[in-house]
Amino acid sequence: MASGSLRRHGRQTVLGWITSRFPTTPWADLTRKAIETDQRQMPRSHAEKYELKTIWYWYPLYCLGGISFVAFILLTITGIILGFFYIPDGRYQFTAEGGLTNRAWESMLYIMNDVPFGFIVRGMHHWGAHIMIAAVFLHMCRVYFTGAYKKPRELNWLLGVVLLLLTILFGYSGYLMPGNNLSEGAANIGIEMTRASPIIGDAMATLLWGDISTLSGIYILRMYWLHVFILPFVMVGLMILHMALVWIQGVAEPH
Repeated sequence: MASGSLRRHGRQTVLGWITSRFPTTPWADLTRKAIETDQRQMPRSHAEKYELKTIWYWYPLYCLGGISFVAFILLTITGIILGFFYIPDGRYQFTAEGGLTNRAWESMLYIMNDVPFGFIVRGMHHWGAHIMIAAVFLHMCRVYFTGAYKKPRELNWLLGVVLLLLTILFGYSGYLMPGNNLSEGAANIGIEMTRASPIIGDAMATLLWGDISTLSGIYILRMYWLHVFILPFVMVGLMILHMALVWIQGVAEPH
């Protein structure tokens, strides 16, 4: 009897914690609030509304999440275009001159030199990745220093931390795609860091890199699958959830 009562109390406590942060609200009321209230306040910054002098309440810093989303859309479009020409094969082969090359690097040269506007598309993809990583990091800083991670937004803060880690993993896996010396050096560092993980280090390194005894060209194919077929779907799902929670809970007021 006592154990049953304890379980019921635990369920009520967890449900109460969730309900206090995500109260049941009709979708029509949320839509009306967004249209009639929030949109009218957009031209005014939090610094103007609350007469604050702190740099983190500067209005453009409240646009960093949107900048990250726009950068992600740009990266998706340019990534699809690059995918038509890129070959994820990092196995080394001899050239006619006796040097070493791989098909991934050759496909990069083809994109840069022979594909119409290929240089521009790859440049947009390259710099878009830098902008997204910087925007996500600054967005996290703004949320932290304005106290927007506090109740009732703890879950969305944790979700944002996961999105930051995925963004960094996106950038790292894309850094390996060219198949050049920089990619090889970054891959060696990644192998050692993965193997340093306790208990599952070697197994995880074998899964991600193929061969942990020596760096082989198969790592590019593994990272290509991670970069193109796994991370985007995980990222899109978490971003939708993240933005839905912001829409439901509203933009955090300064603490």
